[in-house]
Amino acid sequence: MRKALIYLALSAGAVVFAYPFVWMVLATFKPEAEIGNLSLLPSVWTLESYRLVFETIPIVRAFLNSLVVAAVVIASVLVFGSATAYSLAKLRWKGRDTVFNLMLFTMMVPFMVMLIPLYTMIVEFGWTDSLIGLIVPFMMNATAVLILRQSFVTLPTDILDAARIDGCGEWRILFTIVWPLSIPALVTAGIIVFIGNWNEVLWPLMVIRNEDWMTMPQMVALFTVGGGAQARLGPQLAAAVLLALPIAAVYLVFQRHFIASLASTGVKG
Repeated sequence: MRKALIYLALSAGAVVFAYPFVWMVLATFKPEAEIGNLSLLPSVWTLESYRLVFETIPIVRAFLNSLVVAAVVIASVLVFGSATAYSLAKLRWKGRDTVFNLMLFTMMVPFMVMLIPLYTMIVEFGWTDSLIGLIVPFMMNATAVLILRQSFVTLPTDILDAARIDGCGEWRILFTIVWPLSIPALVTAGIIVFIGNWNEVLWPLMVIRNEDWMTMPQMVALFTVGGGAQARLGPQLAAAVLLALPIAAVYLVFQRHFIASLASTGVKG
């Protein structure tokens, strides 16, 4: 009976959390006049909302821009972040703890504080209206470094010492030994970076003015509030669904590694 009550409570919670998202997806297939009611299934299925989105804004180009930016940012964060995390976890050097504490401090500083000086630097470098201006400021991520560092701390040092005796350098140890043993942590860091980068709107709005280089969240935001949706709820919901699909797909593919990392990685050392 106790287990049945637990499952009942969990099922009720799942319904409460899932219903708004399910309603949003199904509402995109409803005629505009039916979206106001809370019923799930439409009386007539239509793709009119999606047609308006694809005809009004270059959503495919924006999707490709976001995909390029997210892919480059994730790759750079995993490479540079794992190197930083490895040095903080397994190498001994003067000032290591101080650097780690400074990194933790940067996590407490709101991005809004760095917005103006960062934008000034991008303007001086001439990186406005380019994907470089969206990529370079986010090529390192303190949260990812922390996740990877805490995972690397748990690795046996004897394995690394044996690799050094065999003549492996630190870079080779990182990519051929540490990475394969830390796949859940790498996936978790990658997912967190991807979600944060994919959903970023404020920074692209400041850096990008040319429609050819706009990201998908920026394009959807301008479509929603800039009059492109013609004050219709259906196209706005359709654009939101298209924006959320990549995040849902990434999580569904990598959820096993994500959950494994959360279950096994703690704040150690």
